[in-house]
Amino acid sequence: MNPRIEAFLEMMSAERGAARNTIAAYAADLADFAAFCAAAGRTPDAADAALLRRYLAGLHAAGLSARTAARRRAALRQFHLFLLREGVRADDPTATLEAARPGRRLPRVLDEQEVLALIAAARGLPGRDGLRAVALLELLYATGLRASELIALPRAALRPGAEAIVVRGKGGKDRLVPVGDAARAAVEAWLAAEDAARGGRPPSRWLFPSRAAAGHLTRQRLAQILKDLALAAGIDPARVSPHVLRHAFATHLLARGADLRSLQAMLGHADIATTEIYTHVQQDRLARVVATHHPLAGRRREPG
Repeated sequence: MNPRIEAFLEMMSAERGAARNTIAAYAADLADFAAFCAAAGRTPDAADAALLRRYLAGLHAAGLSARTAARRRAALRQFHLFLLREGVRADDPTATLEAARPGRRLPRVLDEQEVLALIAAARGLPGRDGLRAVALLELLYATGLRASELIALPRAALRPGAEAIVVRGKGGKDRLVPVGDAARAAVEAWLAAEDAARGGRPPSRWLFPSRAAAGHLTRQRLAQILKDLALAAGIDPARVSPHVLRHAFATHLLARGADLRSLQAMLGHADIATTEIYTHVQQDRLARVVATHHPLAGRRREPG
């Protein structure tokens, strides 16, 4: 591998704490670019804007999806910014490239009433299963946690009366996420029932323990719980998943006045650009509202 690319990947891992999957994706993308440069008799750290444009045009001609091409463009951008900061280059050839248009699909979002219907369905379940379902839903919707973050929460992550939960996210980075009264009460009710069922045995270290090999609830079981609740609530199960609840958390917060920087911190996004997708969701929703309800929306403009 090119030594500059190796240095870049080491920086992403050591300084930015990038996840293993992110590092692997960047390595593959930059290896592909390095092979392209080698065929042109160049090294990846000496590429100019013209070579970069030829490379990106080749991706389109090869039939790569817009999403994959956009990811490779992002990898090139980060790599060349690294070269600029390290003094390897005096310029950034990616700065003159047109902004990527990945055409990525906007995240599916449940409206507030649908989320409330899911919670009501969970409250209708009997015993500990119901208490656990309510706690899972309330936490997902109150915090926007990823599925992997939620199931791996230790019991000590949310202490009695605490106003925030400590979450270990991608790259092993911890963040504090506020938790509302309803979610705290749901978790406390679940833990009380769980402790009572243990009959004096020591509690599990996990907030949502199970008999799975990891000792805690699995992603697959969490997804199935949500699908079952969707059916009970009269919602298409295909529209409901842990990630959809994360999107609902972000979109509903933004609609009620939250700022992007706060939302970025709560979601654990390394780049504000990732959080900005939710502004597009809002714009799309507002456009539909205007088209449906504005008195002039259906009128055709008279010429002249």
